[in-house]
Amino acid sequence: MADKDDKKQKTDAPVSKATPTFDPKPVNVGGESLVDRIYPHRKKIGVFILLGFAVWAVIAVVIHFRDSGHEKKTDKLAAVLDVASQKVVDPNVPADPNNPVKTATFKSEAERANQVLDTMAKQGTDVGSAAFKGSLLIKAGKLDEAITEYKRGQTAKGLDGVLAREGLGLAEEMKAEAEKDAAARQKGLEAALATFATMQPDDKGPRYAYALYHQGRLQALLGKTADAKATLEKAKEAGKESPDLVPLVDERLAALGT
Repeated sequence: MADKDDKKQKTDAPVSKATPTFDPKPVNVGGESLVDRIYPHRKKIGVFILLGFAVWAVIAVVIHFRDSGHEKKTDKLAAVLDVASQKVVDPNVPADPNNPVKTATFKSEAERANQVLDTMAKQGTDVGSAAFKGSLLIKAGKLDEAITEYKRGQTAKGLDGVLAREGLGLAEEMKAEAEKDAAARQKGLEAALATFATMQPDDKGPRYAYALYHQGRLQALLGKTADAKATLEKAKEAGKESPDLVPLVDERLAALGT
């Protein structure tokens, strides 16, 4: 009898309700839609994506050296990351007396990136990751050098290669957006789209959802609205467990009128 009662209790257990899905409709705030407010900050959103990418690059570098087991290389990496971890403090912002900065600081992201690159040169190491060095070159304002570096690492195996291809696509996109000639801009964006299409061919591999997200963004920039919507929906499904990616996809879909 006890076994039957236990089975009945399990059968009668309430089924949990599904988590409500996010409704990507524009939300009016103060007379303007959410899309209207986000659009002027699209460059900042792009920077956010790039910074997130840089974090992944650092992780890849750490994994690379942890697995290699070479003490000298690890020491060189530590010297590089020591500089990379130092804060950027705007000299125009008054210091907080209650929270003084006790470590060395830089005045800008570009200054820190250049210092990290100099440290890498002095240590005689490229820290093993084209993705990491490429992200530094972008922050230092050396876009063409970054593209060359990313291309060097795009055939690497595993996460290193994925990050290098992602960085290459972002760099190609940035260069295209800086073009004044419409035809050159179009060609550059098409090249970036092609790069993102090769970023992560494995639908079970790391950053696959981001590869789709980048493709959707580029398709939207190229005026391929229907393709962009379909790709972004796939990105949302593939990255549904990511609290960072889903809001970005929803914003893009809302901008496209979904």
